[in-house]
Amino acid sequence: MENHELITWLNEIYGDEDTGATLDAQTRRYSEALEVFKLAYGPGPVHIYRAPGRVNLIGEHTDYNHGFVLPIALDRDIVLLARPRDNAQIVLRNLEPDRFEERQFLAAPGIPSGPTGDWGNYIKGVAQTLCQHFGPSIKGMDALVVGKRPFRVPIGAGLSSSSALTVVGAVALLDINGWTMSPPNLAHLCAEAEWYVGTRGGIMDHFISVMGRRESALFLDCRPDEQVTGRFRTEWVPIPAGYSFAVCDSGQRRETAHSRFNVRVAECKIGVELFKRCYPEITHLRDVSMGALNLSSDALDALIADCLPEEASISELVQLGVSPQFLDVLVDDHKLPAAQTYRVRSRCRHVISENQRVLESMDALHDGDAEQFGVLMRQAHDSMSQDYEASCNALDVMVSLLHEVDGVLGARVTGAGWGGCAVALLKNGAEVELVDRIGAQYTDTTGLEMRVFSCRATSGAGGLGTTLCV
Repeated sequence: MENHELITWLNEIYGDEDTGATLDAQTRRYSEALEVFKLAYGPGPVHIYRAPGRVNLIGEHTDYNHGFVLPIALDRDIVLLARPRDNAQIVLRNLEPDRFEERQFLAAPGIPSGPTGDWGNYIKGVAQTLCQHFGPSIKGMDALVVGKRPFRVPIGAGLSSSSALTVVGAVALLDINGWTMSPPNLAHLCAEAEWYVGTRGGIMDHFISVMGRRESALFLDCRPDEQVTGRFRTEWVPIPAGYSFAVCDSGQRRETAHSRFNVRVAECKIGVELFKRCYPEITHLRDVSMGALNLSSDALDALIADCLPEEASISELVQLGVSPQFLDVLVDDHKLPAAQTYRVRSRCRHVISENQRVLESMDALHDGDAEQFGVLMRQAHDSMSQDYEASCNALDVMVSLLHEVDGVLGARVTGAGWGGCAVALLKNGAEVELVDRIGAQYTDTTGLEMRVFSCRATSGAGGLGTTLCV
């Protein structure tokens, strides 16, 4: 590869004095992708874009409750090569065609969805949303999506490969059509676009993919500014020197996470309706805190116990004063079974306590107190596993083993849960002992293979800014 602009761009994203081998490997990755694009679409101009996955250090299932999160953008990403078309046709090919078959569709304000889980739906969703936002006239593209190990965002591992695909599609289509958006507005649009696939999630994944920064975590207050549309409070939080993060893939895929996720979202909304009986001003679980309600810790615990049932059916919720109309809309919107039973108290307790842990974590990191941050990570995992029931046996085993390794300060499930990955805070140099000490024991206990990779905070989504010719 001889293009100096591309080499410089890759060095800005992936390079530093300790990662020469990684930079060389990334250069080969992009070179291969350019050759495949040329074979697929013929010689001519090509644009290059990328969007990173993320690992959330703490603050799980808080974002769609208007709460707080603290993610970093990973140096694992989705790359998209594109050539503009003169019409609205979008052609999607993948560097792994045996896993992801070609998809073609017309960009329009309404695009028929493919089957549930189809990879093309993520680009369809963002194309549809952009048409609704900017108007129906749009240039399509011939595109090649590049993941491929070892540099892709692991699929199904809870590191937001789907959101990275949504973001990179949006970045490409915006650039091809000469449209611009501020980073927060782009992130918010991508979050709405991903509703197209049926997951009613929050904004964190898209914000960190768009706005990531090297060597920093992003504190994100997920409550929008009432005065300025699309504005959210953010703050960069430095990663303490001498410590790093390891992402540990459990090997347990998240096959049932979609339906469980929607139930958890509904349980949180039901909790808000019940809290409103005592505090009508509450709109989201973020409003239930010691500071917002001027309560002591014990008084807050008592409020949670008094206001929320541990478990309730739809009919029992109606008896408790929840509007039948609200519940009908909730069931329909989140595609829930009519006979679903809701565990309200423990779900809300997790979100309320997790918001407090994020605020304490931000203070600890600003103070360089990695030990305290590790303690908070341990507490967060226990809450995710016991109260939110969003862990699984494999992840619980993995986190328990991680806590036995010298140099590991804390570990927790990251992402939506029910499989996927844990993230561990460790002293620099502890990665080798981590793998050597617990890899075989984890496999013996679970029958699964653990994959571990060190990660660093990297920059957010973007494009090369220069058109190449292949």
